[in-house]
Amino acid sequence: MVKGNMKILLAGYNLDSTVIDELKKNSPAREDVTPETLSASYARISRDPRSIDKLREVARSEVEKARRSNRNIIFKMGHHSVAEHAVFNFDIIGVSRLAMEEIEHFRLASYTEKSQRYIKLEDDCLIPEEVKRAGKQDIFLETIHAQNRLYHELYDLLKPYFWDEYSELASAPKNHTLLDGWAKEDARYVVSLATLGQLGMTLNARYLEYMIRRFAAHPLAEIQEFNRCIHDLAKNVAPSILLFTEAGDFDEKTYPGLGALTENFVVPEAKAAVDTVRLVDFTPDADEKLLAALLHSVTSLPYQTCRERAASLRPEDKKELFKTAFQHMEFFDAVLREFEYVSLTFELVVSATCFAQLKRHRMSTLTTQSYDPGLGIVVPPSVQAVGAEQAFREVIETSELAYQNLKAVMDYGAEYILTNAHCKRVLWKVNAREFYHFSRLREDATAQWDIRQLASEMTEQAKKVMPLTMLLIGGKDSYPENYSSIFGVKPKMLPTED
Repeated sequence: MVKGNMKILLAGYNLDSTVIDELKKNSPAREDVTPETLSASYARISRDPRSIDKLREVARSEVEKARRSNRNIIFKMGHHSVAEHAVFNFDIIGVSRLAMEEIEHFRLASYTEKSQRYIKLEDDCLIPEEVKRAGKQDIFLETIHAQNRLYHELYDLLKPYFWDEYSELASAPKNHTLLDGWAKEDARYVVSLATLGQLGMTLNARYLEYMIRRFAAHPLAEIQEFNRCIHDLAKNVAPSILLFTEAGDFDEKTYPGLGALTENFVVPEAKAAVDTVRLVDFTPDADEKLLAALLHSVTSLPYQTCRERAASLRPEDKKELFKTAFQHMEFFDAVLREFEYVSLTFELVVSATCFAQLKRHRMSTLTTQSYDPGLGIVVPPSVQAVGAEQAFREVIETSELAYQNLKAVMDYGAEYILTNAHCKRVLWKVNAREFYHFSRLREDATAQWDIRQLASEMTEQAKKVMPLTMLLIGGKDSYPENYSSIFGVKPKMLPTED
């Protein structure tokens, strides 16, 4: 009997491009400094009996052959998954907040962006090509200057306000950064979506190709420029795994076609009160369906039988099963995967500030409308408290007049002049497991107040339609209390302050 010997090798890892350039500069010329060799070698695993490390060795020694192999496997055979083994990191510098929303729409990538909560903003902004072509730079820049001027004034007012309002916190130097952050995060509501920022982005080649193809049809000039840059940079390094990068009719014509068709039979409604949070759909009998999924995982019964058993249980037995599913959880644990079988769909009206945080929950399904001044604005309570609401609303009014002026002569891009206080309507579908994660982060006391209020309203509505599923929902800070109310004891591990 021959025993297997485990062998695990680190095949590669990300390196800073400057390090790679220095290594190449100080080494003989070579062609194998590319992630394509990993894609090509892994593609051979299914049909070549040699060990993976040997396949990588062969791919490194025959780079052009590896590239032909990649093209054949991806293009002719349709096995795009081999491109997922090649990973790219991008420094994205000097893009607008509006563009960041478009970039971070792609869910299977990782992003870390410059925060307007923690970094004091300068007066840098994008002057969109659309604005230049329309000859509207003057009104655009005048409005930007008014917004930025008030941002600095608000910051100067809000910083002492938070120090006074939370004097106990302010007495400890370690909290000064927190209080200063609160002043920055509330002042930022008045700055525009043209404000520049930066982010780091990591994604695999297959998803990068998808992003490039979709962005090839995007109407904004800024996105087109961004798209050309990432395409050229990646193509130069790994030409064989970025193949389908041109926009097709599906990318270019689907949404415009839907928009044109709906004009024939969708009549705009009269302006009415706006609901910030509305639960528009949810899994019927969610508690019982989730119980059936749990029973299915721990028995050998078919799902329909589990469904019938779950429906026949007494209320106290149902609750006991849910308690067992929660009993050994700690505040950092995700609920069981079976919670993904039930979901909620919310229609939300959120500020740009709030949306910047909501969009990070990319494992949910999120679609949006454009920013619409008719939906109103969000005024931070602190701005009201320091007596600056009138000045705030005056700048908002100036911004909206500029928006209407731009919109009259531009098909796209007028939204750049709107502010972080302006709102858009979104449709958000989330399964119960992801909703727990959302609530843990966004209902926590450390969360930003705008999205914390939103999360709290959503949780209250969710509890009404699936009370057992939402038995332990809540922010990280309230976890010990929620757990104790259910089990009569504190959890073993408690959340700690960062």
